[in-house]
Amino acid sequence: MSSPPESIAPLRIGVIGCGNVLGAYRVPIDRLRARGEATVTIAGGREWQRDAACAALGMPRFTTSAQEVISSPDVDLVIILTSMPEHSHVAMAALRAGKHVLVEKPLATTLEDARSLVELAKRSSGLLVCAPFTILSPTFQTIARRIRFGDIGKPYSARARYGWVGPDWSEWFYKPGGGCLFDLGVYCLTSLTGLLGPATRVTAMTGVAIPEREINGRKICVSAEDNAQVLLDFGGSSFAVVTCGFTMQQYRNPALEIYGSTGTIQMLGDDWDPDGYELWQNSAGAWQLFKETMPDWPWTDGLNHMVECIRTGARPLVTPEHGLHVLEIMLKAQQAGREGRTLIMETTFHPPLFAEQGAPEAAHLLHDRTRAY
Repeated sequence: MSSPPESIAPLRIGVIGCGNVLGAYRVPIDRLRARGEATVTIAGGREWQRDAACAALGMPRFTTSAQEVISSPDVDLVIILTSMPEHSHVAMAALRAGKHVLVEKPLATTLEDARSLVELAKRSSGLLVCAPFTILSPTFQTIARRIRFGDIGKPYSARARYGWVGPDWSEWFYKPGGGCLFDLGVYCLTSLTGLLGPATRVTAMTGVAIPEREINGRKICVSAEDNAQVLLDFGGSSFAVVTCGFTMQQYRNPALEIYGSTGTIQMLGDDWDPDGYELWQNSAGAWQLFKETMPDWPWTDGLNHMVECIRTGARPLVTPEHGLHVLEIMLKAQQAGREGRTLIMETTFHPPLFAEQGAPEAAHLLHDRTRAY
């Protein structure tokens, strides 16, 4: 990409939250800085994070006050990387101050807070973009286009998965306001709804599989779900299941699978780190393998997308309404797991539509193991 015109000043970024996630945001921040499109002017975190944050971001200003970042006159865009229960309140304060806001997932931990945040964003002069950003990867967008163009027929069924053994550096992952759905399932649910549209019903089985964890050398009791199976109804007898948990040692199966009336498409790798995709079409009679086109795509790409939208006036593909819908799914999955019933969804959103591509990429045909030769 060419350098921006000199008349367009770099966007000034303020960061709130300087924990583990900050390191991942260095990739888009460094690229934006190199292109002259953005710069970091201030960061807010805990006192013991001061030296590491200033070194990582290449800036001298640091504060322990989130409000100081929000009210700073040399901040245009606030990035919120705090713990999940703080997201909505910090984001609302930043929007009220007239800032653009990027908030890590989920956008809130209660439906009431999320609704208030989304309504505020509609009236605000600043944009609100909420992680996760799985829909921005080139592989995801290609899969979405293929489904929309009917390459696998009508989608009937889908599956998504994400999990690992769980974090050992902070207790809040295992307390109310945390849990595997908010930390892991949110990716799968964002991807599935991004491909299939809003869900109409949800039910789930959730629970605490490992009641005691060791965090920073100290034993804690787990009170938020660390294991979940979520079943979604998209209407028209189209269903999907999400498997997530801090209970998985390893896995090798695809991140996403969509089963249609005339074919199957599946993403390889994780949806936050795609590794290409495979396509089965009855008309071809063989699996087609498409290699990853952007292996260094970062899951923090929402920042790059947001800066581009601010600078060009485009509407972000990642919308607050989508984040609100995914949060409702997660909250109702938790409720369904406790109560053993199916719940009706109330929120909705417009799925993203992606621009047309040029010539399709070449595929490698795989042996069809379902036939005898």
